[in-house]
Amino acid sequence: MIRAVTVFGGSRPTPEDYEQALHLGRLLGGSGYIVLTGGYIGVMEAVSRGASEAGGHVIGVTCDEIEAWRPISANAWVKEERRFARLRERLFALIEGCDAAIALPGGPGTLTEIAEMWNHLLIGALSPRPLILVGDGWRATFAQFFQSFDAYIPSEQRRWLSFTQTVEEAVQMLSENQTR
Repeated sequence: MIRAVTVFGGSRPTPEDYEQALHLGRLLGGSGYIVLTGGYIGVMEAVSRGASEAGGHVIGVTCDEIEAWRPISANAWVKEERRFARLRERLFALIEGCDAAIALPGGPGTLTEIAEMWNHLLIGALSPRPLILVGDGWRATFAQFFQSFDAYIPSEQRRWLSFTQTVEEAVQMLSENQTR
């Protein structure tokens, strides 16, 4: 059963991506999911805000290393902060603390989160759970990756990644996974 959903995404979204993240937060919060984010700005803020405004519980997973690098604190919509000293600990808390994850557009940090979770699913370090990547950017990135490194990534490893065009489709996937 999916109760907690981690949302990965960048700290510098376009206005359109911010609105998409806000909408996703509203969909998740309104559907009763516990929402975990990185807890800071950008996509994390938008998802947190949307989920909170929809009555959902928002967990922000923060860390000292990020705040030493960029003076910032958890966004105003985080209801529960889980704080760690190191970025690595934060990453694992986001991955291990969820029953499913959704990745919105982002940069190197978001790509790291996807890759780390995918690898943990591949080796069985995590129990099976959805890892859903939203939008053309991730679809194109992984299509190129699969094409360039085809021999290294057999189809049974690719099955851990799901791709959707919209946040509505991603939430629908979560709902479908509830009945499996």
